[in-house]
Amino acid sequence: MLFLFYGSDEFRRSEALAELRAAFPPDVADLNITNLDGRKLKIEALVAASEAFPFLADKRMVIVHDALKNLKAGKDRDELRAYLERVPDICDLIFVEREDVDRRSTIFNYLKKSGEVREFLPLPSAELLRWLAGRAKTLGTPLNAAAAQRLVEFAGSDSRTLINELAKISAYVGRGNPITPAVIDLLVTDQQEQNLFAFIDTLGARRLGPALSGARALLAEGQAAPYVMFMLARQVRILLGVRELAQQRMRPDDIAAQLGQKPFVVRKAMDQARSFNAGELERLHDRLLELDLALKTGRIHADTALELFVAEACIS
Repeated sequence: MLFLFYGSDEFRRSEALAELRAAFPPDVADLNITNLDGRKLKIEALVAASEAFPFLADKRMVIVHDALKNLKAGKDRDELRAYLERVPDICDLIFVEREDVDRRSTIFNYLKKSGEVREFLPLPSAELLRWLAGRAKTLGTPLNAAAAQRLVEFAGSDSRTLINELAKISAYVGRGNPITPAVIDLLVTDQQEQNLFAFIDTLGARRLGPALSGARALLAEGQAAPYVMFMLARQVRILLGVRELAQQRMRPDDIAAQLGQKPFVVRKAMDQARSFNAGELERLHDRLLELDLALKTGRIHADTALELFVAEACIS
């Protein structure tokens, strides 16, 4: 039989492939499953793998990775399209594509007509929450909608990342116990990142006393002052990026993808950016660069530089 699994949701795509592989007894699976790199696919190698006789099994499986995207137009594509009609019944031929495919191609249309074609795209928000709840149920740890939403906000929408986080959380709470938003806050969020958010909030409110206390609390966690200033500069850059993209009316999830940040980081940054105008953020960033240079040239002590920055940010 012919299969085509394609799309950017790597976890669900790989899971579907694993279900097909599971049909082979473990002791003979490796002898009857062949993986081919589609980036350098030769039709002769495909024919040889597909037509080899199964060993102690009824069928063979040949998995071709990323062939449709990389196969050159012309002779190579024509030969593959022609061979699809001759794949023997003893072989399951599976094409796996990490990205989208050309639905107009003759290969795609033949696979759709004569085989099984499945697309694996990131799940829409509501469907993703239901999927997470279902996966949590199989682990014996109920996950309600609020907790599922919190997990997506913190970890993002990548299914493999979510499954890994869910497994970690389920092991922590134990079978039969529900997963709550508080547990997700404890296990998924980075507490240092949360403390940095709180510190930025005090800067935005121009509250000198709490801001100095926040800076000292970050140092008390064991982080050196230069690293805290580096994290501050990074956060200011995120605020600048979020502000610019939000003005283009981009959705928070799209902004997160564009900046390579977790969705909850972007949502928090959108709130924080309202406390500063663009000019203020640029001045803060420039000042951090000046202080960094002063640190590296020995003109100021790191702890003093951090407190000076806090004072200037709150008083300006």
